[in-house]
Order: sequence, then C-alpha cells, then structure tokens
Amino acid sequence: MKKKTSATKKLLKVLGIGFLIVVVLGFLARTLGWMDAGETAHTVEVEPADIRTITQTVSASGKIQPETEVIIRPDVSGEVIELKVREGDFVREGELLLRIKPDIYQAQIDELNAMLLTQKSRFEQARASLYQSEVEYEKQAQLHERNMISDLEYLQAKNNLESERANLKASEYQIESARAQLRRAEEELEQTVIRSPKNGTISKLAIERGERVLGQAQTAGTEMMRIARMEQMEVEVEVNENDIVNVSVGDTARIEADAYPDRLFEGVVTEIANSAEITGTGTAEQVTNYNVKIRIHSPHNLHMTGRELVEEQIGEVPEGTFVANFKPGMSATVDIETETAFNVVSVPIQAVTVRDFAELNRADADTLETENPENRQRRSSSNEDYRRVVFVVEDGIAQMQEVTTGIADNRYMQIMSGISEGQEVVTGSYRILSRILEDGDRVEIRSAAGSITRR
Repeated sequence: MKKKTSATKKLLKVLGIGFLIVVVLGFLARTLGWMDAGETAHTVEVEPADIRTITQTVSASGKIQPETEVIIRPDVSGEVIELKVREGDFVREGELLLRIKPDIYQAQIDELNAMLLTQKSRFEQARASLYQSEVEYEKQAQLHERNMISDLEYLQAKNNLESERANLKASEYQIESARAQLRRAEEELEQTVIRSPKNGTISKLAIERGERVLGQAQTAGTEMMRIARMEQMEVEVEVNENDIVNVSVGDTARIEADAYPDRLFEGVVTEIANSAEITGTGTAEQVTNYNVKIRIHSPHNLHMTGRELVEEQIGEVPEGTFVANFKPGMSATVDIETETAFNVVSVPIQAVTVRDFAELNRADADTLETENPENRQRRSSSNEDYRRVVFVVEDGIAQMQEVTTGIADNRYMQIMSGISEGQEVVTGSYRILSRILEDGDRVEIRSAAGSITRR
C-alpha cells in the first residue's frame, strides 16, 4: 500500500515539473518574440503610382494580302497559244498577257459576213418587189376609180403593197440582226487577246502555254492569273466583338510579321467590317469576330515594282532604309492604338482589384445575432456591389482606396481618381491581393532583392 502511494507521488511530481517547464518555455517564447502574439503581417510587393502616358491597344492576328488583287478569267474558251508573262513579273496597264487560239472566232466572223451580205441582197430584192407593188397598186387604183375593176381586185393590189412594205422592213431588221451578231463575233475575237487591266505584279499564274481554258459569260471561267499591287499590302485581322467598339478607321497600328520578328512596321486602319464572322454557333465555344484591314505604310516590295513607282505614292525612300519583302499569306500580329492619355497617374494593372462593397457593409454591421429579424433579412438579400480598389500602404498598414480607372496598356492602368502620384500601392502577390488582403491589415514589404522591410 505504501509502495503505491509513493509511486503516485512521484508521478504527480513529474507531471508538475513538466507543466512548469511548459509554462516557462511559453513565457520565454512570448517574451523573446519566438511566438507572435500580435496580428500576422502579410508580405507584399509595392510600387509607387507614377505619371505616365498610357496608350490603349487592341491586339489581333491575321494574314498579309494585297490591297488590290485582280483575278484574270477569260470570256472565251480555247487553247492558250501565247503566254507573255511569268509569275512575279511586273506589268503595266494595257500590256499583252496572253493569246487564245482565234481560228474558231475568225471563222464565225467570216460566216456572219457572208450572212450579212445575203441579208443585204434580200433587202434589195424586197425593195424591188415593193417598187413593183407600188406601180401595180397605182394602176389598179386608177382603174377602180373608173369602175373598170372590181373592189376585190383593188383590195388585193392594196394588200400586196402592204405585204411588200412589211417584207422590206423585215429585211432591214434582219440586216441589223446580222450586224449585231457580227459585232459580237468581232468582240469575242478581240477577247482572245488578253491585256493587263492595271499596273501590278503577277502574284499567281495558274496556266501554261498549250492549256485549254473555259470562258463563259454566265459562270466564272478558268482562273488564269492574278495581278496585285504588291507595294500596297495590308493585314486583314479578326477583332473580337468586345474590342471592335474601340477600333476606328484611321487608328494607327504597329505590325509585326512572323517573317521579320525583330522589326515593327507602321500601319493604319482602313476598313472595319459591319457583318460578323461567327464560329461555333450554338455551342459554348461560339466566337464573334469582325474583319479589320490595316494598310502597311512602311516601304515594302520595292524590288517588285521599282523604287520610282513607289516614291510617286509614298515619297522619297532614303537609301539604306530596310525594305521588307512581303508575300500574300504571311502571318502578322497587329497592335491597334485606339486611344492615348498623356501624363496621367497610373499604377500596374495587377494593383487594381475588386471588392464587394455590399459584403463589406454587411461585415461592418453588428453580428446577425444582435440584429432584429428585419435588418437581418434586408442585409441578407442585398445585391452585390463590386467596385475597383487599390491598397495603399501607409505606416505598415494596407488601406483600401476605391478608384476610378481609365484606359490601360499591357502593363499600366490609368487612375482618374482615388489616389495621387507617389503613393505606394500593393502590386502582389496575386493570391494575397485578390483574396486575402483587407482594409487595415498589417503588411511587410518585400524588396526587389527578396528581403523584407518592416514599416
């Protein structure tokens, strides 16, 4: 019995000593700062609001193509017997491009000439018959006045005269018809010789000498070649419906072609489509885009047209200037400058976040247990009220400031009201800034070198 009492006393003594050690260690940890008894500080990154010039841009991708490209198709069918150009050649308006074998069309002209002569001969016969009918009618009319012939004979002579007059008229119309057919055949013969409708470069040649081409007036004939103004290139891009409202004709653009990744070219918006290009209709992936055309202003393709011709349009090109060689179908990316704000207060885009002010107002109110049922129901049913805010750091405290924003570029956003130049705003991290940080929280600033500054 005494052994059990002694063991119990020893156990109690050990437990008491252990508890005392824990209390002492806890006191020391709190005193020496091993355990933070205060509010936890968030480690953040800051950057001062500064005066900048902000240019809002709309980015899009597309293909390079000639502004003007003419497809040459024949109006008549036949064999190509002469081809005077090659792909890449520069041609001027009226220059001979090719000839189609004219034998069939020349034979038609000969046939129609003979038909025309035949109709003219018939016309002379009809005129002679009309003269004879007029003489016969005058004779019968005189006899009828003297009652020497019957009314029937007189009417028969009169009808013969009218009939010959109609025959003569019909002969005139047949001559006109033959002449019209002859003119058409002569036009078809002229169409066997195809000339350039304008100055340009042969951007595509789809035929060779000896091939047969099909030409029809009702449907599109064989595509033989294309003539393009290669010194007048443009980029056609697709702009999303959310951005197209910011784009206007005349906006400047910076163009980067995949073929020249280290160079930027100047351009200007010349055309904006009114009808949309919709893909994935009726699905979750439905996208609505609008085609926009940007003319390339920087000199290009001088070797295809001659420097003198281009200088007439865009002015003198200094010697040594880099001149790109653009080809239809090249990929390009454009940044369309839609609006510029000069010398405005701006902060990094990531510094601007949103908060639900309706939720903040509910959190600031007394707890629901102390509210009457009417107030509780009103706060629970209030609508969301999202506003843009930034967090300004003052004396180690993050203060939430509601701001009014303007335009933005790829890095910075214009601040129209809410903060002033020089104030330090929280820029990261994204997790802390978007979800955790609240008004009045303590913060520790992480420097660019990674060290933490206490303020």
